Amino acid sequence: MSTAGPRVGAVQMNSGADVGANLKAAERLLVEAQRQGAALAVLPENFAFMGAHESDKLAVAEDEGRGPIQEFLAAAARRLSLWIIAGTVPLKVPDQASRVFAASLVFDPAGQRVARYDKMHLFDVDVPGAAPGASAGGNLSFSTTPAAGRYRESATIEPGAENIAVAATPAGKTGLSVCYDLRFPELYRRLTAAGAELLAVPSAFTARTGEAHWDVLLRARAVENQCYVIAPGQHGVHPGGRRTWGHSCIVDPWGTVLALHEAGEGVAVAAVPLESLRELRRSFPVLAHRRL
Repeated sequence: MSTAGPRVGAVQMNSGADVGANLKAAERLLVEAQRQGAALAVLPENFAFMGAHESDKLAVAEDEGRGPIQEFLAAAARRLSLWIIAGTVPLKVPDQASRVFAASLVFDPAGQRVARYDKMHLFDVDVPGAAPGASAGGNLSFSTTPAAGRYRESATIEPGAENIAVAATPAGKTGLSVCYDLRFPELYRRLTAAGAELLAVPSAFTARTGEAHWDVLLRARAVENQCYVIAPGQHGVHPGGRRTWGHSCIVDPWGTVLALHEAGEGVAVAAVPLESLRELRRSFPVLAHRRL
């Protein structure tokens, strides 16, 4: 596919429990994305805060439209003349002090918020780990011991309603999703039907599930929807011992990984030639052949 087209940046972070420190890291990485020519940059899930416990986010939750995290995003977008998709921001649920929305927010270069998507699918999972003696050849047996990892996002996160969100950006019509949504292909069909050409998947995939499924799921969503996919992630060890996979990447509609940042903080940047995508859809009209 052609290499000409708008450039996008997937920002990889190792966020912790200090909002100020996380925002400084995000700013440094957004500057780097812009320096590499990105017109649009996507921050990972929980970019501003990852505490030791799910309930810790309640202390930093913001009202919609105001608060230090949202103010930072608007100011950074203006200062850098950059479109920013902010992985997730904890926004208060009206009349529910013990719950937040995990909101993915889109800011334009004027600092205006132009779209919002609230994470719909919540990660209520006991992550399986390979049991002792599992073969290296891939025939796995599984253990769900506490050490394998227990996650209950629904304890503090209010799921988004059926709020399909597609924003017009310089990188094409961009469909919003978050992390665990990646396992639900019907969401991406809806986004594509709404015009999406680029799918944003800001994430904090666990190291275990990321190693097993991250690459194959991202490439599948790109191929089956004939879309570019931009997938920034968290990487490393976070408060409470959570480990995330990283491997932030940009994938083209043919399933080719155009840019990859595997470990540590950094940015993956690539061009997303929209005319190449549109030509692929014309010549190989998979989406028009659907029967269900």
